[in-house]
Amino acid sequence: MPIALSTRTRDVGVAVLVAAAVVGGALYQGRYGDRPGMPDGWSWLLLVGTPAMLLCRRRFPVAVAAATLIATGVYYATAAIDGPLVLPFVVALYTAAAHGRTTQAAALAVLAIGGVALGEFAGDRRHIDDAAVLMLAGWLVASIALGRARRTHLAYLHEAEQRAATEERLRIARELHDVLGHNLSLINVQAGAALHRIDADPGQARGALDAIKTASRDTLREFRATLGVLRQVDARRPGLDQLDTLIEQARAGGLSVVTEVDGERRPLAPETDLTAYRLVQEALTNVRRHADARTATVRIRYAPRELRVEVADDGRGGAVEPGNGIRGMSERVRALGGDLSAGGQAGGGFRVVARLPQGAGT
Repeated sequence: MPIALSTRTRDVGVAVLVAAAVVGGALYQGRYGDRPGMPDGWSWLLLVGTPAMLLCRRRFPVAVAAATLIATGVYYATAAIDGPLVLPFVVALYTAAAHGRTTQAAALAVLAIGGVALGEFAGDRRHIDDAAVLMLAGWLVASIALGRARRTHLAYLHEAEQRAATEERLRIARELHDVLGHNLSLINVQAGAALHRIDADPGQARGALDAIKTASRDTLREFRATLGVLRQVDARRPGLDQLDTLIEQARAGGLSVVTEVDGERRPLAPETDLTAYRLVQEALTNVRRHADARTATVRIRYAPRELRVEVADDGRGGAVEPGNGIRGMSERVRALGGDLSAGGQAGGGFRVVARLPQGAGT
């Protein structure tokens, strides 16, 4: 299992590793290089102090990059022992670019290369050849490019997380809207019917109250199931196998519903099954709320590569402003790669048609 290290711990680790590489390189040059010897006190201060600056690289990325550049320039101009003190500067450039300071990092890199070139051409003899200068430029450019790539990658991950969180919120909102909207609408209709009939026809009022009891029980059951899914509990979600119960609820509210099923029924993918059920549920809810219809027809067509769901009514029809219900249905269908159309019919009434690709897949 990987161990999660704090940012401070990682910074200390990077500083220690860079210091070890710098000091080790200087000691190697002092023993096996062209000019044997040991670093003096000033050189030791720069060899250890420059990597230590990296401890502040996240808080002050540009300042640390500039400070390491200055310390590196002073070391190579005054020290008798060569050493890889350029490493802290390379790491600082990477950090500056990773924090979005690409322009400043590039300017410091150009300044470093310019300083090296000026020192070489102004001196009496060459200390490094052209290949070494090009290699140094390559290291600096690579460090900036890697830092920029790191920042881009982190920005992409953050955007992906934000998008996933937004999609999850929308999914929860759609699910709660479908669960509560349908059954509460049914309860409202039945409550109105019970109040209207309670004096004239107590028997019919009792039937409406029974429907309210059933609808409220189903609402609680579906609400618990939805919360169970959100909590990653293995709760059974509704599907087209519960279509008959859904139709009976609509009929109990006074709507005449006709069902037509074409093709051979087969198991559906869980999300497809739930989406088809929610489409019928939401469409029937809209019929009861807005359409002033007497009859609705629900058609389910199983095809080899798709599932087609259609709900039509004989109500007012005409243009309908897309509300949360239709918008939620469209989002559900698009999430599965399908398409949905909703609008008035030529002969009157309103129709919702959805195509769910590969709806027959298991």
